[in-house]
Amino acid sequence: MFNKIMKRGGRKVPKSDANEPTVFSGAFRSAGGPVVSTSNVTINHASRPTATTAGPQHQSPLGSPGVTGVTSVTPQIENLPLFRDVPVPERQTLFQRKLQICNIVFEFSESLKFAREKETKRQTLVELVDFIHAGSGRLTEAVQEDLIRMIGNNIFRCLPPASHENSGSENADPEEEESYLDPSWPHLQIVYELLLRYVVSSDTDTKIAKRYIDHSFVLRLLDLFDSEDPREREYLKTILHRIYGKFMVHRPFIRKAINNIFYRFIFETERHSGIGELLEILGSIINGFALPMKEEHKLFLVRALIPLHKPKGMSAYHQQLSYCITQFVEKDFKLADTVIRGLLKYWPVTNCQKEVLFLGELEEVLESTQPAEFQRCMVPLFKQIGRCLNSSHFQVAERALFLWNNDHIVSLIAQNRNIIFPIIFDALEKNMQGHWNQAVHGLTANVRKMFLDMDSELFEECQQKYIDQEAKAKSQAEQRQMAWQRLEAVVAAKSSTEDMVLVN
Repeated sequence: MFNKIMKRGGRKVPKSDANEPTVFSGAFRSAGGPVVSTSNVTINHASRPTATTAGPQHQSPLGSPGVTGVTSVTPQIENLPLFRDVPVPERQTLFQRKLQICNIVFEFSESLKFAREKETKRQTLVELVDFIHAGSGRLTEAVQEDLIRMIGNNIFRCLPPASHENSGSENADPEEEESYLDPSWPHLQIVYELLLRYVVSSDTDTKIAKRYIDHSFVLRLLDLFDSEDPREREYLKTILHRIYGKFMVHRPFIRKAINNIFYRFIFETERHSGIGELLEILGSIINGFALPMKEEHKLFLVRALIPLHKPKGMSAYHQQLSYCITQFVEKDFKLADTVIRGLLKYWPVTNCQKEVLFLGELEEVLESTQPAEFQRCMVPLFKQIGRCLNSSHFQVAERALFLWNNDHIVSLIAQNRNIIFPIIFDALEKNMQGHWNQAVHGLTANVRKMFLDMDSELFEECQQKYIDQEAKAKSQAEQRQMAWQRLEAVVAAKSSTEDMVLVN
């Protein structure tokens, strides 16, 4: 799928995408600067074998390693003057020379090796960031090409094996795994900052920059979201969001590429470190969708966002997922029925903590649901809520009862009480008669009283029906017990007859 998309190149952006706003509200927290650019380097997470380098690794002009073996010779890094010490016309040439220094990639497994050279590169990277941030003028196209190549040489790399791949424990909980911190972060952070400054700079001409920050670059950037280092994912999140805002031509491609990551996560691996960060970006994008909403966006909701409730590790990104879901319903209230039925489809059966999260998300969706959409799904919805009310896990039952603290939900229930009361009345009565948790018992009493005050006649009708059902069930149980007793008596009599032995 990716190969087909890449062959399309820089397609002209649809007019509808060109109308999307560049700045999005409800955006995520910024990392303070990030990003990266890419060259023709293939990113493959985890287990692809790669040559280990004890020393610095020089990169070829296209960004692939030029030296793949171990370097035993100390790299020759020339001492270059500061930007302020050279005339303005010569600064871009000096910028390119400093980029050459930063193309040297060091191995950080041995922190003391090439310490002086590493520090020289770090200081040079800081100078480049300051130069871009200060707005020292537009960079020439050749300089921009070298800049993106240098960034790609540093950040596009094979990610180390994930924690579960090292331990071999595929069933380990991702939330319990310790975060991996990349030892090369002192350099990577500044490179990401440089990319971020370049993307957001008012001096950066998108017509030129899009030649180097292209579809291939975006794909490699997305590959890095699987990094286990949370600091790197935070920078990537900020940078990709800025790219989406500045390069409108890339917007459809970015959305499709993120979709593909979600599809693989949901239906194949259920392992990815950056789902939460990608959802944060999408939450801001969804907030900027124009109305009426395009069919493409509705399909994304049905095919990607709602199925993201299925994986076991959903709790790691549920907050961001819930925000995206509610954004859709707030944008188009007619989607409420689709979302609620989707939640019911993936409702957890044995995971109580996950069930509590579903109930919280359900409340947020119902707050934006209009009466017409509520009526379409209220029967299956309250059948599930009734099951939650009787859950032996007190947090599930308690969270379900909290729905009646929401005035909008109570209003929807009151308008349709003739249908909803009979569905959940049995669950309330069973809680009153035998739930082990006192808090659940008290909340149930409050909801029961609310129903009585809302429509006493309907309440008495449901109560009488419940009493009749209980009496009928008791009678049937007694009849079954008597039938078993008669059957046991017949079997016992027959057995005693067969056990008689005639003695001659």
